[in-house]
Amino acid sequence: MAKTGIFSQRMLRHGEELREIYEELYGDGASYERLVEMMERYSASRSVQLKSLDRKREKDPDWYKGSEMLGVTMYPKLFAGGLKGLMERLDYLSEQGITYLHLMPLLKMPHPMNDGGYAVEDFRTVDEEIGTNEELEELTKELRKRRISLCLDVVMNHTANSHEWAVRARAGEQEYIDRYQCYDTYDIPSQFERTMPQVFPSTAPGNFTWCEEMKKYVLTTFYPYQWDLNYHNPTVFNEMTENILFLANMGVEIFRIDAVPYIWKELGTNCRNLPQVHKIVRMLRIILETVCPAVILKGEVVMAPRELPAYFGTPERPECHMLYGVSSMVNLWAALATQDTRLLKQQMDVIHSLPGNCFFVNYLRCHDDIGWGLDEEEERRLMIDPLLHKEYLYRFFEGTFPNSFARGELYNFDPVTRDARSCGTTASLCGIEKGGFEGDRAQVEMGIRRDLLMHAACMSLEGFTMLSSGDEIGQVNDYSYKENPDTAADSRYLHRSPFNWENASLRDKPGTVQYEIWEGLKRMEALRKKDPCFGKEAEVSTWDTLTPKVFAIRRTVPGREMVCLSNFSGDPQRAHLPSLGGEYEDLFAGERVSPSGVELAPYQYRWIVKETEG
Repeated sequence: MAKTGIFSQRMLRHGEELREIYEELYGDGASYERLVEMMERYSASRSVQLKSLDRKREKDPDWYKGSEMLGVTMYPKLFAGGLKGLMERLDYLSEQGITYLHLMPLLKMPHPMNDGGYAVEDFRTVDEEIGTNEELEELTKELRKRRISLCLDVVMNHTANSHEWAVRARAGEQEYIDRYQCYDTYDIPSQFERTMPQVFPSTAPGNFTWCEEMKKYVLTTFYPYQWDLNYHNPTVFNEMTENILFLANMGVEIFRIDAVPYIWKELGTNCRNLPQVHKIVRMLRIILETVCPAVILKGEVVMAPRELPAYFGTPERPECHMLYGVSSMVNLWAALATQDTRLLKQQMDVIHSLPGNCFFVNYLRCHDDIGWGLDEEEERRLMIDPLLHKEYLYRFFEGTFPNSFARGELYNFDPVTRDARSCGTTASLCGIEKGGFEGDRAQVEMGIRRDLLMHAACMSLEGFTMLSSGDEIGQVNDYSYKENPDTAADSRYLHRSPFNWENASLRDKPGTVQYEIWEGLKRMEALRKKDPCFGKEAEVSTWDTLTPKVFAIRRTVPGREMVCLSNFSGDPQRAHLPSLGGEYEDLFAGERVSPSGVELAPYQYRWIVKETEG
């Protein structure tokens, strides 16, 4: 009775809006009733522990915005051989202070062609090469004991062409054909192609694939083996929602919605960021708040910052809880290569101007490449040629530009458009690999300085930081992926490499790269957790330093002020902070400095604080 009562109370708050959106999209009352019945069933079947977490987070809905949040992303198989091995390595994560664990795709997938796990064959079964459902549920329970929230990807846009639905569609079952976008002739696909951009024009040209068994063209936005789902069909929405709730009841607390802008298609449009996408995300948010309010949504949206608020919705009708800070990541790397922080500052000014409900997960590296999507309008205003700038950046981080310290590889190079993306680990892109290969300790030390600078700048931003597993010990690129025919053509596997536990053991040995990076990050993380200037209520803004080589973030709370300074130059710099007075204490160096002239060594970072009236 109590469970039903809780669900009924939440439906009183949300049910009217949910019905309204569902009817607007689908006009199918019977399907809506089936959705509500399914929601009530999953609400009732949540465990006692998850019910308790639901109630706790309903009282503190901004729990994920706390300064104690520190994330890491990893492939469980690469980290520890799978879920069982990961369970045995959780002390390592606790030693790091991790509170947010994002595991890369682990649901059943075809092998070897699975796009890194983003071609899903079964949304409710863990891939047998990674573990079992029982191991996943056991993992979530142990993580909760350690106050670590688990994030999994939910691939909303498509399934693998070996998914049961696709298999039954190829067998001619109309119900399953209708779950995809299939066409007897190329007439309608050709109309789509006129306005629909290609995601991978070099490696997977076109947006449709001919299926010989069905004698139909299938919409395949990403790769031919990934069939796009038809969200015009309410059954698709209901079933995909149930997949999410199934995993939520196993203990998953955050869902990263993969490629969310793509999920609704309409002829005559670019099939991205359409209004119906926001209706679907809003319904998902309502459903989670009704069934499992402990669970939150993270969106993967690669767009200019000014366009991102739509994916957060409004305070009255929220959508995603948080998004990736993609623009921040790209501009941090651009600043490192150019020793110029003007674009970074401008982008952060835009982000700081967004509505208060916008919240970001900041990161330097992840499983994916670095796409050089900079603000071309701002580049031109600064007299920077966007194309030449992009070419410089990807050649610099490839290591082929003269005097580059980086080592990386290109991804999806297009000789016609001269577009390309970059791959590599943080340590390799910062110069640690080059110095180590050349046996030059001075280069290695400078690489460590760059590595820690990049993390310090990232941690100074509004939002919380997510590390890429291996970055905490300075793991470098792994070129062995070229020896495997299944991965050789995808340079992203350069930084998708097995975790080096032998190197990790050196994190306690002074004088090693692993020790210096581990200890440097631990110090930053400890300061973030305890200093009120990193709390939820802090006011955050950029600050001018009178030099484009030094980036500054100012954080204030009543009674305390902090300025985070980052010297992106390989030369000493003197930062001047206009209109700031008094004396500040450097939390890292333990010395007192004046804002009228703060000296910074090459690639030095300072977090300086002072007490204020207030």
